[in-house]
Amino acid sequence: MLREEELLRRVARGDRRAFDELYRRTSPWLLARLRRRCADDDVVADVLQDTYVAVWRAAGTFLGGAADGSAVGWLWTVAAHRLIDALRRRARQGRAPRLTVETTAAPAEDVALADSIGHELEQALAALPEEQRVVLRTMVLDGFSVRETAVLLGVPEGTVKTRARRARIALREALS
Repeated sequence: MLREEELLRRVARGDRRAFDELYRRTSPWLLARLRRRCADDDVVADVLQDTYVAVWRAAGTFLGGAADGSAVGWLWTVAAHRLIDALRRRARQGRAPRLTVETTAAPAEDVALADSIGHELEQALAALPEEQRVVLRTMVLDGFSVRETAVLLGVPEGTVKTRARRARIALREALS
């Protein structure tokens, strides 16, 4: 079975079967991740479609090296930018979609991160207020900028910066 990186390389050469296989493997995961960020099914569907159109057109820009990381990481980056664009468009039209912030169960990324970074940090992260944990997850795990995080969470950029700063201070104090 071909890895996603190889499928992307084949997509870059115009291989429709590789694209179909890449979509089959990655779209459920990508859909779940997008739904974690936006509760509007129409926006999520549009973003998912826009993402794969962009993947078809821009697969050649994925180098698969250290700069790009993994293929699924690259796909998430493409999707995240499409989501930000969609949210901005909707906000300009006065139709801002309802965003979601998972609070019931920890996302798989958080669980994996907690497993790999040790019990002390896990406890320190759990002790943070929810709004600070969400900002850290969005900026660190999802890789969004301050501006993108602000759009996703529907708060001013200054609020994102303040929450991130407070979270870093709290973590530093808890771990020292």
